[in-house]
Amino acid sequence: MSSTVISRTRFSVLDRSRTREGRPPGEALRDTVALAREAEALGYHRFWVSEHHGVPGVAGSAPTVLAAAVAAATRSIRVGTGGVMLPNHRPLVVAEQFGVLESLFPGRVDMGLGRSVGFTDGVRKALGRDKDDAEDFAAQLGELLDWFTGGSPTGVRARPAEGLTVPPFVLALGEGARIAARAGLPMVIGDLRGRQKMLRGIDQYRSLFRPSRWAAEPYVVISGTVAVAGTEAEARRLLVSEAWSLAYSRTHGTFPPLAPAESVEARTMTAKEREFYESALAGHIAGTPDQVAHELETVLKETGADEVLVTTSAYDRTGLLDSFRRLAALFAPGR
Repeated sequence: MSSTVISRTRFSVLDRSRTREGRPPGEALRDTVALAREAEALGYHRFWVSEHHGVPGVAGSAPTVLAAAVAAATRSIRVGTGGVMLPNHRPLVVAEQFGVLESLFPGRVDMGLGRSVGFTDGVRKALGRDKDDAEDFAAQLGELLDWFTGGSPTGVRARPAEGLTVPPFVLALGEGARIAARAGLPMVIGDLRGRQKMLRGIDQYRSLFRPSRWAAEPYVVISGTVAVAGTEAEARRLLVSEAWSLAYSRTHGTFPPLAPAESVEARTMTAKEREFYESALAGHIAGTPDQVAHELETVLKETGADEVLVTTSAYDRTGLLDSFRRLAALFAPGR
């Protein structure tokens, strides 16, 4: 079953290279590259990777390096970052990295940019950053984009970035929607569970949007977890491992590798853990193909989004790939 609104919407994948209990981090990175190949074959529009530092449950700490591996292993799918956290880096270095990527893989590279700094004091200290650095994001973004157009008061030129066009996207959390609008950039906004907050951010973005050399009109990418399976229970089960990791991080202060669904379901949780776990399971788009199609149709009509960035993580790699296949059958039937 496919609807017009779904079939005319782009669907893309963000993979966070989640590690799995008892397995080496390198496997998670190889799984990311393998998933990118599958996503390309299924007709997904882009494949993005993320940036996390010092997190036991995430192997993806160097997104431009991983994006290069993904681009080298694929042929046509757009490849990028969701995102490079700009406050952690010098804009010149980010421009150079994306200039190299675009030079190696012309016309396929996206530059997704976020304003988060490290999650903990220890990580921020190791990066030489503090929480306040996120407040400079708009200025950092402007400086980064200037390196591509050749404008720098230092007299330095960004090689090989200068003169290249690498589409920038802003990951909009909080202030991000206003920054994306004023800079005239496409915006990625999540998550699907906070529908009213998402709609407010999108409305604000569209109302404040100023056309730029990067985008003539607003472009909205909505992001979140989508799980499709033969039954509603199977789809929900795909979400169990990630929900437990989130609950554990909220109660223990560290984000762990994914545990198998059966071990999570067999676990005796404290009242607080159970509360966070149930909350983490709620509100996602998950179910049979018909249920997911109906829910996607609703959210796409509500938001007017141009694209959906699917961020689902699961311990069960076979089930996860099956979910991506079933979703692709909704937006690209018969492919």
